[in-house]
Amino acid sequence: MKVNQAGVIPVIFAISLLAFPQTMSTWVPNSGFALFVAKWFSMNGSITSIPYLLIYGVLIIFFTYFYTAITFNPIDVAENLKKYGGFIPGLRPGRPTAEYLSKILSRITLAGGLFLALIAVLPTLVIGLTGLKNIYFGGTSLLIVVGVALETMKQIESQLMSRHYQGFMK
Repeated sequence: MKVNQAGVIPVIFAISLLAFPQTMSTWVPNSGFALFVAKWFSMNGSITSIPYLLIYGVLIIFFTYFYTAITFNPIDVAENLKKYGGFIPGLRPGRPTAEYLSKILSRITLAGGLFLALIAVLPTLVIGLTGLKNIYFGGTSLLIVVGVALETMKQIESQLMSRHYQGFMK
């Protein structure tokens, strides 16, 4: 089980959902709706972007739980552990193991969702607090770069281990 089971997917879902009102406001640019969206739902680094950032963070946490619930099934994991002779010390195989995995998964997912929300919101907060306008690395791009680098390292390590080398990071 990983702390961030969902990866960058919740951030992408949340930003896509929040882009919808902005897209609709461009269809009727001089309406009250367009002025409301331009003032309160834009990441401009001012105090008016706080509602946007709060909604953005909550959506990221929601989509983290949603995506993890879809992709990770504790009942299947518990059955696979039971089938292959694995167990968690102190727990009976089957349903108690699945309940334990579900409880642990919800705690880990909360930490992962909060982490994703913080990383996604942090560049806008830095812009708002410091007044710097030239921050080119957003939270999502940093998550993608680090994720790709870690996955590449993992694949290189597995290739080296399969060819009986000591490893890449020794």
